Amino acid sequence: MNPKPKMLITGASGFTGQHACEHFSKLNYDITAVTRNQTSNQGYLFQVEPCELTSKNSVFQLIEKVKPDYLLHLAGINHVNKSWKEPILTIETNFLSTLYLLDAVRQIKPSCKIITIGSSLQFNPDEIANLEHPYSLSKTLQVMISQAWEKLFNMNIVIAQPSNIIGPGRSKGVTSIFATKIVQMEKNKLDKVLVVNNLTTRRDFIDVRDVVKAFEVLFNKGVVGEIYKISSGKTHSLGEVVQIYKTLTDVDFKIEPLTTDVDKQIIDENPFKLFKLGWNPTLSIHCSLTDTLNYFRLQDLH
Repeated sequence: MNPKPKMLITGASGFTGQHACEHFSKLNYDITAVTRNQTSNQGYLFQVEPCELTSKNSVFQLIEKVKPDYLLHLAGINHVNKSWKEPILTIETNFLSTLYLLDAVRQIKPSCKIITIGSSLQFNPDEIANLEHPYSLSKTLQVMISQAWEKLFNMNIVIAQPSNIIGPGRSKGVTSIFATKIVQMEKNKLDKVLVVNNLTTRRDFIDVRDVVKAFEVLFNKGVVGEIYKISSGKTHSLGEVVQIYKTLTDVDFKIEPLTTDVDKQIIDENPFKLFKLGWNPTLSIHCSLTDTLNYFRLQDLH
């Protein structure tokens, strides 16, 4: 009997990481879930390993111990505002952790298949004038080092670029924030008012369960060095999101936009490369928002 393929998932305690661990565990991978802090293995179907990914030695020891066949690198800081407050920490977390992981794999298990995560907010390095925040810089550097290590050392690295990931689970995304507040309204713990920055802001929302299925496709069919956008291919305004939530609750809450200016920002999220590999999203935004709201209804919200 062949042993299970070993998969290392960083950022395993995060929103997408938890879904990824569950998904690949069901596919019979031997999962090592990497977290920043010590976590008990009790209740998990996989091994949990604490590791400070900004420590070169710690990362080397982790890769040497696990010797993964697959690496899904989800760990990082994914917050624009935090990047302004802590730019060095953001770059260390997103760039250095990626560099240390890739180089440890290069030395110990060069055949490992790797997915690193880019961002729609990264910028073209040839157009430095368009750089808007430290987060964008950190993600651009992360993608550049991934492409460089693939090119220089012939490593098996694919870059995924998810859009706005939504769905059931604890997330810092806007749909989860809205759901949390609506549930608090349902429990009479919050005034029946939902404050929204801008109802015209449009985003491509993709369910986390479709995202982890895309990772599966990329491990099996992704072309090394390529960047694959993971998205629904459709955009919805925050106003549309709020109106869907209104149909899912008996609470007649008031909507208060902070600005009435029309947001004209357009971000290309066309996932045509993934479509060509046979992947398609299966969960509608209505389904995602329903499951998100039901998830928070089951939580102890304060």
